[in-house]
Amino acid sequence: MSAVGAARERAKPTSPRRVDRRAMATLSAGHLCTDIGQGSIPALLPFLIARDHLSYATASALVLAATVSSSVIQPLFGHVSDRRSLPWLMPLGPLLGGIGVGLIGLAPNYGLAFAAVLLSGTGVAAFHPEGSRFANYVSGDRRSSGMSLFSVGGNIGFALGPAIITPSVLALGLHGTLVVIAPTALMAAVLAHELGRLKRFRPLSPRTRDQPSSPADWGPFTLLGLVIALRSFVYFGMVTFLPLYFVHVLHAGRGAGGAALTAMLVGGAAGTLIGGPLADRFGRKRVLVCSMAVLPPLIGALLLSGPVLATLFAALAGAATIATFAVTIVMGQEMLPGRIGVASGVTIGLSIGLGGVGAPLLGVLADADGLRAVFELLLAFPVAALLVGLLLPARPRASWPAEATVAE
Repeated sequence: MSAVGAARERAKPTSPRRVDRRAMATLSAGHLCTDIGQGSIPALLPFLIARDHLSYATASALVLAATVSSSVIQPLFGHVSDRRSLPWLMPLGPLLGGIGVGLIGLAPNYGLAFAAVLLSGTGVAAFHPEGSRFANYVSGDRRSSGMSLFSVGGNIGFALGPAIITPSVLALGLHGTLVVIAPTALMAAVLAHELGRLKRFRPLSPRTRDQPSSPADWGPFTLLGLVIALRSFVYFGMVTFLPLYFVHVLHAGRGAGGAALTAMLVGGAAGTLIGGPLADRFGRKRVLVCSMAVLPPLIGALLLSGPVLATLFAALAGAATIATFAVTIVMGQEMLPGRIGVASGVTIGLSIGLGGVGAPLLGVLADADGLRAVFELLLAFPVAALLVGLLLPARPRASWPAEATVAE
């Protein structure tokens, strides 16, 4: 074989039947480093409240800024990437995400800290639609399992956020937020290096696998978005107020609050790894409905427990809440098979952003009636999500082509 022929053979794209391990490891690690910043922000709230004497509502508005900036514009990124794939957004995502979090600690006032949070969220928004698109491409026929591997990177990153930021700030003061920049910048360099190989998994043309003429189930997709939003009220409510609950209700200290948040997010990572394979075997709707059914008793048990047991129930509640993140992404992609980017942007972004809007509203409730009232209200959201989830079809009308052709 000639040198030119060998080079062409090496450059030839592949269409895996199973998950490509190297590509998925790269994408999942990128997801991990991107979401380190997202997980860091709730863990910073007790420190910012102590320094700037913020109310619960004002502090939780930072979580709203993070979720809205990282989610509302995701469908826009997804729409653009449906028309023209933009893989360079993947290394840009963790870079901006880390820089934004690093600047929060340097900000001299609340307004600049808010702006730094917005910068971090924009990086998150840039990464997710393209990252989930390529995760779909490299997963072969096992999309739920593959998307679980991709999603667990984000879960671990979210869990590492408080695990990294809490001891860093305790040791170095709020300037310790700069520690986050090192791993995120390194990951951006790795993603940039791997882009050439990842591009080989793209279809022959955007219309080969992402076929706009494929049927779209907009009705079920809207119901799915509502389930995701309700689930996200629970998720962001717990992420925002769990550390504060440990500090101000259980009197366990800021370190214990950060540890409880980490336990919740680590539990979520474990749940994600379990949820995807279960969905491939037993059905996506069944796994989604069951996860919503077990959440209310877990949250109730947390409220009746002391710090140690509350940490355990937080981990279990995290597993039940986050286990279906990857499942709902795949469900959305199957309902809109011609619009992977839009489906990913909505299921990861916009609906989660709607959940994030609830954080400052819950903060108002916390200021008025206390943190326990927030968790009592969170009991209602998974019940509503369960009722809506029962209306979803077992299988979407839209379906993927049996085989995908890829290009040189």
